Amino acid sequence: MAPIISIAKLTKTYASGLRALENVDLEIRKGEIFALLGPNGAGKTTLINVVCGIVTPTSGTVRVDGHDIQRDYRVTRSRIGLVPQELHTDMFETPWGTVSFSRGLFGRPPDPAHLERVLRDLSLWDKRHDKIMTLSGGMKRRVLIAKALAHEPEILFLDEPTAGVDVELRRDMWALVRGLRASGVTIILTTHYIDEAEEMADRIGVISRGRLIVVEEKTALMKKLGKKQLTLHLQEPLAEIPAALGDWRLELKNGGSELDYTFDAGESRAGIASLLRRMGELGIVYKDLNTSQSSLEDIFVSLVSERA
Repeated sequence: MAPIISIAKLTKTYASGLRALENVDLEIRKGEIFALLGPNGAGKTTLINVVCGIVTPTSGTVRVDGHDIQRDYRVTRSRIGLVPQELHTDMFETPWGTVSFSRGLFGRPPDPAHLERVLRDLSLWDKRHDKIMTLSGGMKRRVLIAKALAHEPEILFLDEPTAGVDVELRRDMWALVRGLRASGVTIILTTHYIDEAEEMADRIGVISRGRLIVVEEKTALMKKLGKKQLTLHLQEPLAEIPAALGDWRLELKNGGSELDYTFDAGESRAGIASLLRRMGELGIVYKDLNTSQSSLEDIFVSLVSERA
């Protein structure tokens, strides 16, 4: 199946000389949730704005459902819904007026039933006739999402959609995202809440200094780059790690009372078994043990640090 978004050799250099994007190649599959992660200033928003036709690229091509974003602007833009970071809407307007206007702006015929569903899904129905300026910050964020969904886009960009939103609203929004994905909508999100990407995304892309440094299935990325750690709580503290344990990546902690063994997530249990056997031969007794695994945040930090 052809990708719904295809980006090739995309570069954006601003008049100031700042190169925000450099030779970005990326394909987004229809119906997936793709999370784009990166530190502030990495190029996430610039990439989204180029695909949405808000920023003109310096070079490279972007195709949306087979259409070039510059030659077929109206066609590609009608397929996309964008929830930006900033609140860009008329504060004197109402949620109902905003979604109605947005739907008409994209040439879609009136459909009050669809707009009602969107507002109800976002818990905005009771506020539909209130001026946006009177709504809370979380409700204003919901209005932006409703506005982006008003014309029934096939692709939804969410640029930091839950920034400044309370836990309950975040939960409601992600329930909505799951529902949209189930209906076939392709979702691309940027977020500082890496736990959201870890829970929601099918694939992860990491961007740093305008370069896309990794694109991988979430589970494969965590398996490939994740680390596991076995912590042994020793019966008696060690002053140092015995030379006889030099074959394992070990570290003493907590005054010598804990012994950490770090290994690749893909490694077999053989390393642990041989370590414990060797410790037994050396008379090193442990009273408890536990294991932990790298989170997506650990992997993200390590990837960006390597490129810094």
